[in-house]
Amino acid sequence: MTWSIIAKDDLTGQIGIAVATRFFAVGARVPFIVPGHGGIATQALVNPYYGIDGVTLLRDGRHPREIVQLLTSADPGRESRQLHILDRNGQIAAHTGRDCIDWCGHLEGQGFSIAGNMLAGPQVLNETANAFLAHGALPFAERLIAAMKAGEAAGGDKRGKQSAALLVHGKEEWSELDLRVDDHPDPLTELARLEGVSRRHWAVFRQFMPTRDNPAGITDRATIDAGIAAALANQT
Repeated sequence: MTWSIIAKDDLTGQIGIAVATRFFAVGARVPFIVPGHGGIATQALVNPYYGIDGVTLLRDGRHPREIVQLLTSADPGRESRQLHILDRNGQIAAHTGRDCIDWCGHLEGQGFSIAGNMLAGPQVLNETANAFLAHGALPFAERLIAAMKAGEAAGGDKRGKQSAALLVHGKEEWSELDLRVDDHPDPLTELARLEGVSRRHWAVFRQFMPTRDNPAGITDRATIDAGIAAALANQT
């Protein structure tokens, strides 16, 4: 009852997942990202342990096909699950159980993976992919949302709309962007609005955050305030 895209941005190295559904708080259960290693989306009759355990397997350097096999073979409910994985090398694997509700399936591209179930039809995945490819000039987060909105325009979840989410990681363990719309009549439009707000505020501030290379980050408030003011001035 969901569709999602996992992608890697060749320009920045970021890994992102965007997801939408006619169900509450999809961002709380579907997307998992391991910075520098890859992403996992677990959906249909969701098994959160596919993400929890899959994260460990990605860190261990396992191939996505092996991860899918290990996760599904240990789960008696696997025929009601859907899972797809993209690793840092662009390798992809997916599982759609035979009891997932039509339309259901998976689509692989260069540097992206799309999967969905309980959709209006295969055109949802096709149009999501086409838009992702067509909007290569957009910043990564906007590109993922544009792809999802194209899938929605092609029919999306055949039951309607309720929630959406966007998760993006760079090289740090903390997320560069983590947006959730848990219950909304037009969740992807609201997600796009929140992403715009994030560019005016959070995206400016995050450059001062601690990193592994600079554990203190920037703590001088005058420097932070000046950087934020300059960025806001450039946005107007």
